[in-house]
Amino acid sequence: MPDGQSFRTPVRTRSPVMGDAVAILVILVATVLLRLTSFVPAVVDTDEGLYLVQAREWLNGGWPLVAAWDMHPIGAPAMFALAFLAFGVSVEAARLLGMICVAATACALYGAARAAGAPPRIGTGAGIIYAALSVLLGGLCTNTEILIAPFVAATMALAIRGAAQAVGPAPRAPGWAPLIAMGLLIGTALVVKQVVVPEGSLAFLILVLPALLRGVLPWRRAALMALAYAGLCAFPFILAGFVYWTQGWLDQYLDGSLMAPFRYSLERIEGPEAARRIGAAALQLGLAFAAALVAVLAWRPRWAPGPVVLLTGAAVMWFAITSAAIAGPGFFFAHYFLLWLPPLALLASIGAWWIAAALARPERARIAFMAVVGVIAAQAWLVEATGRLERGPGLMHPDPVRLVSAKVAEAAGPGGDAFIANYHPSVYVISGARLSTRFPFPAHLTGVFEDLSDTSTEAELVRVLASRPRVIVVDRGWMHTMRPAAAAQVMAAVDQGYELFATVGEYRGPVEIYRAK
Repeated sequence: MPDGQSFRTPVRTRSPVMGDAVAILVILVATVLLRLTSFVPAVVDTDEGLYLVQAREWLNGGWPLVAAWDMHPIGAPAMFALAFLAFGVSVEAARLLGMICVAATACALYGAARAAGAPPRIGTGAGIIYAALSVLLGGLCTNTEILIAPFVAATMALAIRGAAQAVGPAPRAPGWAPLIAMGLLIGTALVVKQVVVPEGSLAFLILVLPALLRGVLPWRRAALMALAYAGLCAFPFILAGFVYWTQGWLDQYLDGSLMAPFRYSLERIEGPEAARRIGAAALQLGLAFAAALVAVLAWRPRWAPGPVVLLTGAAVMWFAITSAAIAGPGFFFAHYFLLWLPPLALLASIGAWWIAAALARPERARIAFMAVVGVIAAQAWLVEATGRLERGPGLMHPDPVRLVSAKVAEAAGPGGDAFIANYHPSVYVISGARLSTRFPFPAHLTGVFEDLSDTSTEAELVRVLASRPRVIVVDRGWMHTMRPAAAAQVMAAVDQGYELFATVGEYRGPVEIYRAK
């Protein structure tokens, strides 16, 4: 039986310090190298720009959801603000935050494998594969799915450790310390995005169910732990709400953090389009899925499973629950599929371990494993590199977002305000222009998601245009993203009181920068 398939000794959750240190170092170096291109483009996914704006406004005294509205809680702008304090207000600071989060997640996946008692190479491979896959599906920028991943992965590692202790030769019930840590980790992630609720629930199940079934955890204590866990998960969100209440902004907090996501979840795309987006995401992760399939086919669930069997089972359940979380909002945007990556990386690494064991002699299995992991990682990185070279913004060609930002800064002048009608909100931060509205994300004001807030965005658009912002930016290639009525209002205002200041070519069409006459 291959190493890692049975519990021959009491569960050991740590390898020798030097071995763990080397593995972590390898993961960190791989993460840095694989994500270096994240510092090249100003925009990878437009959502990131909203968190940039919220963080900048917060540091200037304007709180998220009040000065800059969004349909998420305040965790993302809080993390961005911390990055700005540490590294300066810039896109690069946000990308460095993303790199740190990916590295932390990769290390947590290593910890999950070691917690199960699996061979260290599986953990190392999972970390490298996750870092490589993270450059796809909009993960090269710092999206919410990248921000929450370290907290969720660390929670899963603690849960898997508890499960391993319960099914080992000397079964033990989980203690309160890991439960408290898990609750606060998931609670922190919940302040970023509520999509972690299913994963947090699964983590608790993994922690307590094996101990319950083995009879080492009394049901009454399990019930108390469930109540405590729920309270710990809710605590950061409630604490943030209390702070907003003290400022008189509880209604804005609840609107953006709870009601808007609920309204968003009531809308869905058509089934065929959802299937297309799911298929497109899966194809980008093709080799990782192939290796993961090997892991699933080799999986033999049984009572008192060995480390690899236990780890595989946890990863399969984790992947299934993230699939449900992706489907929940009903829109299947590419960055939603980043939720797949941590469990998929674990399964792919386990699959690589099985492939290496089948194809190579024991003394060469390590090299074979490294080769399989390397191929999976290289395939993901090459997909990103191809796109980076093909279009080349900021690498082979000037970056249009930075060019637009430079023109906006010139047209607005020091302290001038701008209105980005249907372009990237990151322009506000890169150009240094002031906001002309508390709805800096175009989709929330001029686009199709105008009904998520309890504020009349139609009235807000009228107010913004009447205030005559110094600069208006219109992306001709993205006119279809605006509501026809909103587009007509914006262009009427431009015709009446603005002159064309500059035009910047985007791959989809020209971006026009208008200055007030």
